[in-house]
Amino acid sequence: MLFLITVAVILASAQAKFYTDCGSKLATVQKVEISGCAEEAKECILRRNTNVSISIDFTPTVDAKSLETVVHGIIMNLPVPFPLPQPDACKDSGLVCPIKSGEKVSYKSSMPILKSYPKVKVGVKWEMKNDDEEDLICVIIEAKIN
Repeated sequence: MLFLITVAVILASAQAKFYTDCGSKLATVQKVEISGCAEEAKECILRRNTNVSISIDFTPTVDAKSLETVVHGIIMNLPVPFPLPQPDACKDSGLVCPIKSGEKVSYKSSMPILKSYPKVKVGVKWEMKNDDEEDLICVIIEAKIN
């Protein structure tokens, strides 16, 4: 019995990744990449006083004329708004809006990790919302600000 539990834990941790889907209702997320973060990492290290690049590949299940990026840092279960230089996901991101249902797209952005940020573990909640404020994608990235 102990052997089976040990094998289950090893298999679960082997498939662990630094992000989880938190309710992508209108799209399927295929891949999330963060600069400097290995795909098999359990959390990403975000270095203060740097810019971090993010890339998200997804396939929408609906057409969308426009998309807004909304980011929160979740610290001790409290969402703290994380302003982006460009919240319009259709500008400077590789997306060409309107996006079409069923067509895989790649979104790219960067976010500043300011020197003033505290050194803490944080869940980075990254959402893309349509005109009706519905989540096309929602991922939580486990990170540590260093």
